[in-house]
Amino acid sequence: MNRILRWAKEWVAPLGLAVIISFSFNTYVAQGMKVPTGSMLPTIQLDDKVFVEKMVALTDFKFGDIVVFYPPLKGEEDKRYIKRLIGLPGDTIEVKEGALYRNGEKVDEPYVKEPMKYQFGPVQVPEGKYLFLGDNRNDSLDSHLWPTPFVDKSKLVGKALFRYYPFDQIGEIK
Repeated sequence: MNRILRWAKEWVAPLGLAVIISFSFNTYVAQGMKVPTGSMLPTIQLDDKVFVEKMVALTDFKFGDIVVFYPPLKGEEDKRYIKRLIGLPGDTIEVKEGALYRNGEKVDEPYVKEPMKYQFGPVQVPEGKYLFLGDNRNDSLDSHLWPTPFVDKSKLVGKALFRYYPFDQIGEIK
């Protein structure tokens, strides 16, 4: 009995602290996530696992970042989506003639492998909102198909930075 008590005194506090630190890290700092769809092909493959930095308040989101967020879709509000950030607050976004235009300028997007087969916009991104498109543009449930194409900053989970699975594809996501 003394042996069990001695073990408990030695290990319960450090194990409890480790659980609290792990939970806090996962909730507020970073988390691994599995990609459930092919909407980001070829950049991110179906079932890839990515590391997402979740410190949204401290993150400077830029055009082209790959971001995890909760979409403004009825029935999908609790699902996490991963897409490329295309429109920042104040940007005017348009898709025409198979290409993306941001603030009137055609955007070079080497990660998109085929021209878009749809027209979208022009729309101006409101303050505190963002616009997202998948890299697999013709097969992605993203802003161009949503009734409300903008995601509120409060719905951002974080920026995908690093792929950690499959092991032969480990590295930074661009």
